[in-house]
Amino acid sequence: MISSVRGEVLSVGLDHAVVEVGGVGFAVFATPATLGGLRRGQEARLETLLVVREDSLTLYGFADAEERELFVLLQTVSGVGPRLALATLAVLDPQSLRRALADGDTATLTRVPGVGRKSAERLVVELRDKVVAPAPVLAGDVRPLVTGNAHRDQVVEALVGLGFTARPAEAAVDGILAGDPDAEPAALLRSALATLGRT
Repeated sequence: MISSVRGEVLSVGLDHAVVEVGGVGFAVFATPATLGGLRRGQEARLETLLVVREDSLTLYGFADAEERELFVLLQTVSGVGPRLALATLAVLDPQSLRRALADGDTATLTRVPGVGRKSAERLVVELRDKVVAPAPVLAGDVRPLVTGNAHRDQVVEALVGLGFTARPAEAAVDGILAGDPDAEPAALLRSALATLGRT
């Protein structure tokens, strides 16, 4: 298993980055928050997990080991695959996710695209005893909004890929662009996820 990668960041997209390791460029899929911390041309280190499927090998990257552990833990629940696990971590940071699971907060969990009430209840039942609740904090449960260029169609497509329907995705992106027309794509995606999570 590829447990981590370290090297120069060749490119950063909306849902993945390419990191060169020993002359080989690895496409690493990650959350907007993780991707937002990477800079093209700079060295980066990511915790990773290689997911092997019959027709694909997909490498997922994480800012730290805690995020990777939650990614693995989420997939122990029936019906949760890598895509949904990554979407969960895109909407909820590790602390917020652990708190929601420990407290049985299904309302917070249903902010994740693809997680309905029954799925949220199943996540709580199966994972509540496997996580340690963090100390209470005053911050909100959704990742902070980051301002930052208006690649509208790309961002809408990425949101649809995460499980949102096109119309709400377009509305969320357009609303953010109205206030910040020059938002960076990754920041625009994070903000749209937060907006859609609240609705």
